[in-house]
Amino acid sequence: MSPSELVSTDPCTGAVVWRAPAAQAADAARAVQAARRGFEDWSARPQEARFAIARAFAERVRAERGVIAELISRETGKPRWEALTEADSVAAKVEISIAALKERAGERLGEVAGAVSRLSHRPHGVVAVLGPFNFPMHLPNGHIAPALLAGDAVVFKPSEKTPACGARLVRLWHEAGVPEAVLALVAGGPDVGQALVLDEDVDGVLFTGGARTGVAIHRALAGRPDKLLALELGGNNPLVAWDAEDIDAAAHLVVQSAFVSAGQRCSCARRLILPEGGFGDRLLERLLGLTDRILVGAPFETPQPFMGPVIDEAAAEVLLAAQDDLARRGGRVLRRLARTRPDGPFLSPGVIETTGVETPDEEHFGPLLQVERVADFEAAIRAANRTRFGLAAALISEDAGLWRRFSARVRAGVVNWNRPTTGAASSAPFGGVGLSGNHRPSAYYAADYCAYPVASLEAEHTRFRIAEGLKAEALA
Repeated sequence: MSPSELVSTDPCTGAVVWRAPAAQAADAARAVQAARRGFEDWSARPQEARFAIARAFAERVRAERGVIAELISRETGKPRWEALTEADSVAAKVEISIAALKERAGERLGEVAGAVSRLSHRPHGVVAVLGPFNFPMHLPNGHIAPALLAGDAVVFKPSEKTPACGARLVRLWHEAGVPEAVLALVAGGPDVGQALVLDEDVDGVLFTGGARTGVAIHRALAGRPDKLLALELGGNNPLVAWDAEDIDAAAHLVVQSAFVSAGQRCSCARRLILPEGGFGDRLLERLLGLTDRILVGAPFETPQPFMGPVIDEAAAEVLLAAQDDLARRGGRVLRRLARTRPDGPFLSPGVIETTGVETPDEEHFGPLLQVERVADFEAAIRAANRTRFGLAAALISEDAGLWRRFSARVRAGVVNWNRPTTGAASSAPFGGVGLSGNHRPSAYYAADYCAYPVASLEAEHTRFRIAEGLKAEALA
């Protein structure tokens, strides 16, 4: 049964950030029906008119950058410096989405057998966007912006852990000129998300979140090829470090990959794969020393922390239990993931060596890094690919030959060289294979599935004759 009220709290202090009546399944159904009505006018507007509204939205986000970042920090616990980068990403998504729409879902003209060949794109209708808590404005906006630009109407359910950010995002779009029926907020529990997925009048579901929920949505829509489904899921991401002239730089790359956002990014490194002895020993020693220097704290503290808390107490308990399980299996704790304060889900980053240990292929969504030693580079590639997921992977090495081998054989959608696993270009797709998605990468390629292609052959006159296979015409 869905709660009657939805409350979000500051993970650092427990203070209430947002409180409102929780949306119910019936509210979701009404929002879908209103979106169906609003879609007709919105999709009929000239594309440039939708572009202008989106640009007005981006200007509002830039004007309110500091206020938006403060809200993100209060609701997620992110350090202020990181929340500011998220606010910037929300604004930047507009021009990126416009460019992607023009390039990947624009109009193309040609000529075939005396007729005009036209490729055009049409919006699907009403799409449901289900957002995550870790980037509560940037990631859902990565679906909302291209969908609205394509002419779709959107019903948006934010994570129940970050509804305030979702509500602010929708309000900014409304203030920019998007009609309320065309972009609706339904802030409620998992039952509301389920209602949207199953609603017969929803033409598409765009989900960002964990693999377990993604698989459940995929299963719920089995036998429904008429419904668009785009899944952006997580990963058990490998980071292979094989050699580096600058050991300090390599250690910083590992820390950024594993512990940024308190490890709460789908592209964070979960497994560090090192050679036995030599370079592996030196890097691990430097990594542990750098890990000990990481500041964990609340968003507005001075000096600014590198890591804030994880999203809530339940998430902290899951991570602590995962560390205990790895240790019971034979893992050697090098730096213990532990509570750093009596109040709030603040955790120190954890590093555990699991060489030779049979570990579950799970995404531990937090600052917990496993270290595995291997004998040679072939074994490193095999270890990197030993996962059902396939979102992100990276190689630290000065050897271009190793990079060519790694990039050609590692199975992931984002593959980086001497850059963090969390790095991705805004002009590129973002997604993975295996349990990391359903082959519909987001970011720049979201334009591909927010509208569907229509191929036409057009001729102004009916000058057509069947050339073969007819009996001779009878003489008069």
